[in-house]
Amino acid sequence: MNDALVTLEQRLPSLSKAERRVAESVLARPALVAESTITHLAELCETSPASVARMCRAAGFAGYKEFRIAVAAAHSREQTTREFFRVDDAEISLNDSIADLVSKVAYQETRAIEETARGINLDALDQVACAIAAAPRIDIFGAGSSGLTAQDLQLKLHRIGIPGFCWSDAHLALTSAALSTPGSVAIGISHTGATLEANQLVELARSRGATTVAITNHPNSPLAAKADHVLTTSARESGFRTGAMSSRLAQMAIVDFLIVLLVQRDFSGTSRHLRRTYDAIQGHRIGDTPASHHH
Repeated sequence: MNDALVTLEQRLPSLSKAERRVAESVLARPALVAESTITHLAELCETSPASVARMCRAAGFAGYKEFRIAVAAAHSREQTTREFFRVDDAEISLNDSIADLVSKVAYQETRAIEETARGINLDALDQVACAIAAAPRIDIFGAGSSGLTAQDLQLKLHRIGIPGFCWSDAHLALTSAALSTPGSVAIGISHTGATLEANQLVELARSRGATTVAITNHPNSPLAAKADHVLTTSARESGFRTGAMSSRLAQMAIVDFLIVLLVQRDFSGTSRHLRRTYDAIQGHRIGDTPASHHH
């Protein structure tokens, strides 16, 4: 089950102005919910109890009571993790020491992977792995930093003997998607789910009968709506970092889930490919180092 705070963050773009104000206040201070009645929270956010109730429903909860319990649980989990990383406050500030800064970034990135693992739709993951294993053609596209995830997926598929096309140029991606047929797989990667090119690729491939996959942080985004299968990351970006730190790691975690699932499915075949690709580069290591068996 997804963390209540993650769900709230993911639904932000689709909330009304008043609902969003409540959601942002809760995200900034989750403890607020534990100590507030619905009326008190509405007053603090300068809105009506009805708006608070609508926001709870929009975030997938039956009502304020259920929402309050879920937020309290998520908040206490977060505090436990913070204690583990010895950080009092997750937000990075200008006067943090290097030690604090390292601890906070590690905490935020670990949390992104953990929440992604907790919230991922396992059925969708399974169906995507099946579709990839059977696909005659796989197109993968991400713009900007999501392009790094797309490359990572293509390289890892290549190592286990599954050729895919990863496009960094949107026009080439579209010409490739135009050649999709039923059974092909097109994977669009976009943190916001609003990246124009990723949306175009998935839409075009879908019109040709391909199975479409979205890897996004926003399950209500346009990209998610166009995809047959949605693999959702659960990264919360803080103001101090470029947009793509936690989200990049969360996307890479999904790539790793998929690859390990594919290896498990066809262990003898994939391990043979891994061994061959590993052996192929052994002559390119300096010195007489004992061969490591890491792939």
